[in-house]
Amino acid sequence: MLLRLLVGTVGAVLVVWTILGAVKTVVLPRAASALLTRFLFIALRRLVFDRIASPRRSFEFRDRVMSMYAPTALLLLPGLWVVSVLTGFAGIFWATGIRPWTEAWVTSGSSLFTLGYVRPPSLGRVLLSFGEAGIGLGLVSLMISYLPTIYGAFSRREVLVAMLEVRAGTPPSPFELLARYHRIGRLELLGEDLFASWEKWFADVEESHTSQPALAFFRSPHPGRSWITAAGCVLDVSALMSSTLDLPRDAREDVLIRAGFVSLRRIADFYAIDYNPDPHPGDPVSISREAFDLECDRLTEAGVPLKADRDQAWQNFSGWRVNYDQVLLALCALVMAPPSPWSSDLVIGRRQKIRIVRSLRTKSPR
Repeated sequence: MLLRLLVGTVGAVLVVWTILGAVKTVVLPRAASALLTRFLFIALRRLVFDRIASPRRSFEFRDRVMSMYAPTALLLLPGLWVVSVLTGFAGIFWATGIRPWTEAWVTSGSSLFTLGYVRPPSLGRVLLSFGEAGIGLGLVSLMISYLPTIYGAFSRREVLVAMLEVRAGTPPSPFELLARYHRIGRLELLGEDLFASWEKWFADVEESHTSQPALAFFRSPHPGRSWITAAGCVLDVSALMSSTLDLPRDAREDVLIRAGFVSLRRIADFYAIDYNPDPHPGDPVSISREAFDLECDRLTEAGVPLKADRDQAWQNFSGWRVNYDQVLLALCALVMAPPSPWSSDLVIGRRQKIRIVRSLRTKSPR
């Protein structure tokens, strides 16, 4: 009797836990940790995709492999939910007296998949069967409704990423963007084209990539584009305009930088990525002073007006960059972003890797 009660309780807990995980993954409009979903994504990444997409391979090959990662995980997720519910109800049926275990499994499977070839004896077991059938249909319906939502968010994200290619090239370069705007005589008007739209983009990405975390791993249609390298390019452009370019002061630059690093930090919080939440302007960043001077020289050669005090410009730039430097590089490594100046190229150059298994633990939002 005690064993039956224990097995039935464990089965019921497993069913409820699976349903709650599905609700957190699909329905809940906020960042929430679903252990079963995390387990699937992490296990699939570590055991399959990281081994196939080895750093020894070319980036083109790795990009093709990783483009299948998030879609494959999403297709496997309903199967994992179904197996979990089937196992839980098998335990419940066994606890109610259906013997042996094989018969309990068959009864659970017939109910979950609405096959109907097994009718459990007694009204109570029939009601359990009806409940399991409803749960199975509900899980499938949730997943069907989830896919259009996630692809809608993906399409919204990619519009500005694709538009950035016209302005900053592929991969996106903040220096190329500034030089191009100077050549067409719109450097002083760059804020009108950039700030408002990208501030909304950062807000949308924060909401969608924390409530639907699989989105972070959906790769852009073009191998050279990525949402995270595009974000890094726009943030560097804003930081350079605020600190280095000899242009009239525009407070929207500061607002965009803050919107950007807050968004990236919220996404990093979800994946349990460590960073300094309160950095000081003098803290080191991944970009060296030599690299900064080299790019400033390139901008000068292109005719872009720069401030005369290079030392002060570097201090101001690094003071802005320190707010998003760590999370930018960590997210580039996490999603295996394509090489891009001052973002994923720094990760690739150092062969930095993020141990995504750490994202199993839950962190409270900062």
